[in-house]
Amino acid sequence: MALLEVRDLKTQFRTDDGIVGAVDGVSFSVDPGKTLAIVGESGCGKSVTCLTILGLNPRAKTISTGEAIFKGRNLLELPPTELRKVRGNEISMIFQDPMTSLNPVHSIGKQLREAIQLHNNESKAAASKRALEMLKAVGIPRAETRLEDYPHQFSGGMRQRVMIAMALINNPDLLIADEPTTALDVTTQAQILKLMNDLQRDFGSAIIMITHDLGVVAETADEVLVMYAAKPAEQGTYSDIFYNAHHPYTWGLMRSLPRLAQHGQELRPIAGSPPSLLRPPPGCRFHLRCPYAMEVCRTTEPEFAPVEGTAGHRAACHLDEATKKREAETLVAETMASTG
Repeated sequence: MALLEVRDLKTQFRTDDGIVGAVDGVSFSVDPGKTLAIVGESGCGKSVTCLTILGLNPRAKTISTGEAIFKGRNLLELPPTELRKVRGNEISMIFQDPMTSLNPVHSIGKQLREAIQLHNNESKAAASKRALEMLKAVGIPRAETRLEDYPHQFSGGMRQRVMIAMALINNPDLLIADEPTTALDVTTQAQILKLMNDLQRDFGSAIIMITHDLGVVAETADEVLVMYAAKPAEQGTYSDIFYNAHHPYTWGLMRSLPRLAQHGQELRPIAGSPPSLLRPPPGCRFHLRCPYAMEVCRTTEPEFAPVEGTAGHRAACHLDEATKKREAETLVAETMASTG
C-alpha cells in the first residue's frame, strides 16, 4: 500500500498579471522505503508540487485542488493546526539552500532541540542527546563541540548534513529533498547522496527527490516522474526512463548529460526555453521545442497514456509507438557507446 498517493494535483497562483498554473494534473504514489525522483527544468512545478502537499504555499494567493492521501488522510483538506503536526514529524523536507533554511541567530543545537520538542514531550537533556546522536549519524566531525556553533560556522556540505539531521530527527515516514546537492562540489554531493541512501536504509523512510540532475536520479531513484511546464511528461521505473524513454523531452534531458567519451565535443542542450505558465501554448506544451512536433501536437494536448507492454510506465506524446521504441533504442545505443 502506498504511503503517499497524489491524485490530479493542480496548483494555481493569483498574480497581478493573472492566474499562473504552476502544477497541472500531477499524480504519483510513493511506497514505504522507496525513492521517487521528480525531474525537470527550473520552473516546471517540481518544488511547488511538494510545497502544495505540505501546505507551504502562500494561502491567500494559492488555489489547490486534487488529493494528497497520506496514511489515509487528504493533506490538502487538513486544518492548518493538524497539518503542522504532520510537517517535521511524519513528513520532513530538506530545502534547497541550507543557509537560508537555518536560523542564523540560533545555534545548531537549539534548532535541532526545537525540532524535537515541537512534536514530542521531551526534556531539554533528552532532546540534546537525540540532537547529538543525529549530528553523529550524518557525519559531523567533533559533533559534541559543534552543537552550540552557528550556521555560518559550517561549510555548505556540513550545513546540508545538519539539514538532513533536522529532517530525520523525528524519524519521519516521508522525506522530501529539494535539490539537496545543488551548489555542492562533486565529492560532497556523492557523500550527501550516500548518506541519504544509508539513512533511508536505517530509518526506512520513503524519499521524494526533487532534482534537475539525471545523474542524481541514476544513483537514488526507484520511480521517476518527468515534469515539463507544470504537467507530467513521462512516469515510470528507473529502468523505464533510462532504457525505454517514450517522450522527446526525456530524450532531450538524457542527451544533454555530459559524458566522458564526449571530451572536447559540445554539449547537446534542448533548444529554446520553457513556455510561460501564465499563458501556456495550446496542444502539447513541449511542441515549440520538440524536433518531432507534428500538426496535431500544436492543436491537441496528448493523453498521459500507458506505454504498451509495461506496468505503470506512462507518457504524454502523440508519436506512434514504433517511433518511440526506435528512438528509445537509439538513445540507449548512444549512451552505451559514450560510456565505452
